[in-house]
Amino acid sequence: MSVDSRSQTVRSISPPEAKEMPEEDTHRVMGVPYTPSGSIVDGGRDAWMTIAGTWLTQFCTYGYLSAFGVYQDYYTREFLRSRSPSDISWIGSFQLFMQYAPGVLVGRAFDAGYFRLMIASGSVIQVISMFMLSLTRPGQYYQVFLAQALGMGLGQALLFLPSITIISHHFKRRRAMATGIAVSGASVGGVVWPIMLNQLHERTSFANSIRVTAALVGVLLLGANILFKPRPLLKTQSNDSFKPAFRVIFQDAAYLSSIAAAFCINISLFFPYFYLQLYAISQGITQSLAFYVLAIINAGSFFGRILPNIFADKFGPYNMLIPCLVVSSGLVFCIFGIHDFVSIAIIGALYGFWSGSYVSLIPSLLAQLSTHMGEQGYYP
Repeated sequence: MSVDSRSQTVRSISPPEAKEMPEEDTHRVMGVPYTPSGSIVDGGRDAWMTIAGTWLTQFCTYGYLSAFGVYQDYYTREFLRSRSPSDISWIGSFQLFMQYAPGVLVGRAFDAGYFRLMIASGSVIQVISMFMLSLTRPGQYYQVFLAQALGMGLGQALLFLPSITIISHHFKRRRAMATGIAVSGASVGGVVWPIMLNQLHERTSFANSIRVTAALVGVLLLGANILFKPRPLLKTQSNDSFKPAFRVIFQDAAYLSSIAAAFCINISLFFPYFYLQLYAISQGITQSLAFYVLAIINAGSFFGRILPNIFADKFGPYNMLIPCLVVSSGLVFCIFGIHDFVSIAIIGALYGFWSGSYVSLIPSLLAQLSTHMGEQGYYP
């Protein structure tokens, strides 16, 4: 039986009344699980393989960016010592900017079915840029900026957003929980990469440290490319009904206010991730202890990206996100009143937990505001 005929058979069956589909009522079209109504099945082998692929991608992109505090410290004290900390922070901030800035173009490419091409291209660009970073010369700010801020940022843009968006193709009722599990890879990366970079730097040059991490990133991203299972959506209506209605989107007050809030939050969210390790050293804490501060923040973030998401599926992303952001805002001001390692570690862990919830809840929140799957991306 052809795919078209099987798709027609699926369309001819009216949706059942129950919200949860029995096992025998699940069909497969092109190897992908579907209910008779064409709705999403929360789970399955392909879905959890995709979650694993997203986890690895987050580990290598957002997780590696979360280790920028190590670079900030090294550049300030040694590699780019002629530059101010503010100049150096532009490298990390622009890298983060590049991770999100091409979102409209990346989203359109995702809608057009170029998911695998973007993931493969992003993997290559990310790894090459990391090796190029290891070849930069001391004091050459523009070389570091081009390799790390621009090159790695562009590679991460092609990896980060598509890897999160693909989750909504496999999960709906448990989307927040699935997203939390997937993005926890960034938190684990934020623990592993700073420790690895610092330990390698003690044993070899910082350039070799970057090369080792670049090779590891390459292997992990190769695994992610294999694990991803894009899901072609089953269309029961005309193609036009799956295209985003931009006029409606830009008249949606809830969506626009959420986007504006997310913009403001992203401006300030990473302040402790970039500066807390350097701040600890400035308070007289030994370097051997200070480099663990960044790992502690990301360890707290690991739990913050999972636990609130479990409750978000029940109480709603907004109801979980707002109190988490209020606590995070208060903790930022607490940083300036602490001067010993224990206090910095405690505040860092707490900030990691409460701020980590934002990273994992905002994709579910925006997906919840969409009116149909076409606004979340589809394959024509």
